[in-house]
Amino acid sequence: MTETVLLVGGGGREHAIARALADDCDLYACASNRNPGIASLAVGFESLDETASEDIVAYAEDVGATLAIVGPESALAAGVADALDDAGVYTFGPQAEQARIETDKAFQRQFMDDNDVPGNPDFETFDDTEAACDYIDAYGGDLAVKPAGLTGGKGVKVIGDQVDKEGAKEYLREEQYDRIVLEERLVGEEFTVQAFVANGDLVTTPAVQDHKRAYEGDEGPNTGGMGSYSDTTFELPFMTEEDYADAVSVLEAVVDALDGYKGILYGQFMLTSEGPKVIEFNARFGDPEAMNTLPVLETPFLDVLAAARDGAPIPELAFAEQATVCKYAVPEGYPTDPDAGAKIEVDEESAGDALLFYASVDERDDGLYTTTSRSFAVVGVADSISEAEEKAESALEAAGDGFHIRHDIGKSELVQQRIDHMNELRE
Repeated sequence: MTETVLLVGGGGREHAIARALADDCDLYACASNRNPGIASLAVGFESLDETASEDIVAYAEDVGATLAIVGPESALAAGVADALDDAGVYTFGPQAEQARIETDKAFQRQFMDDNDVPGNPDFETFDDTEAACDYIDAYGGDLAVKPAGLTGGKGVKVIGDQVDKEGAKEYLREEQYDRIVLEERLVGEEFTVQAFVANGDLVTTPAVQDHKRAYEGDEGPNTGGMGSYSDTTFELPFMTEEDYADAVSVLEAVVDALDGYKGILYGQFMLTSEGPKVIEFNARFGDPEAMNTLPVLETPFLDVLAAARDGAPIPELAFAEQATVCKYAVPEGYPTDPDAGAKIEVDEESAGDALLFYASVDERDDGLYTTTSRSFAVVGVADSISEAEEKAESALEAAGDGFHIRHDIGKSELVQQRIDHMNELRE
């Protein structure tokens, strides 16, 4: 029987998911923006808000979906997986209560504390802004300042890096978040490990390093991610096999404590001189990390979804021994003042043998338009990081005017800086 799969979401992550599924099933999709890459792969595409659970269930029933996968965190927080599961459409994604491992950072830290999950930094939670400001004043070192809820990867401020103590307090007073998490600043190199989880089973994927800062040299404000890279092995060049194994142990401890979790569990880690520490968890694929992971996954992704639904073990995953480099083209002014609503031209043929993933663009009758978020990504896949970076860089000729790009991602100089940094910390 041919599976009918409903994909919820319209970003670059979802385009990567669609590409990994489309050849093996009848794929339908729904999102608030019409992603041309997804629409070209899907049998049908419906314009629906990603958090409109009832409308999404109605569409799933209309197309006869036998499986579903939810891409964005906003949909998980809104209970879209709950609603689809209740309607009898098995959804590869956690229900809202378990998605709190991402959507509620205060819950996340307390959950780790209560369940002895390794890698938890020192932290305190506040529901009073002035009490949080007093703690910042009294704390002897630097802190990471985090709103407890979802901020699209842009809400964290790090004292001693992005702001000083006065700037952190001013930020909190301006935003007036309901709850605030203050935690020790972690120093090291960031990396991500994503795992497929179902039926108490967990299978992990190669590590990826994302680049959050908007500008080259890791300068500027945080973004949803300007690009990322992975190596030919499961580790990154600045990691050891033990570092990777320690990160996997953290994910295993989370799955053991979160009974019945299903979907993607994404661990974002800081590799410190003491080993991996947890920056955060996500309850879905990363964006851009999905665009590094899925193109080198040789096991059909549909087999993972079907096994999860059928109560079977997740199949052993095979990955091509190739490196990947992903680079995003974003609207000028992103993330603080993006040029939304601008008509854009993307020359797909100029991407060459790299992969092109559309993200937050809106396809209208007269062409493509930018939104307030990232527009599209190119991914080079090759036998080394440097070769993959060259492919990605060549493919960026697909971007016309009006885009900003971090060209340094995946370049040998920046990768070597990561290696040198970790070598210094380990001394």
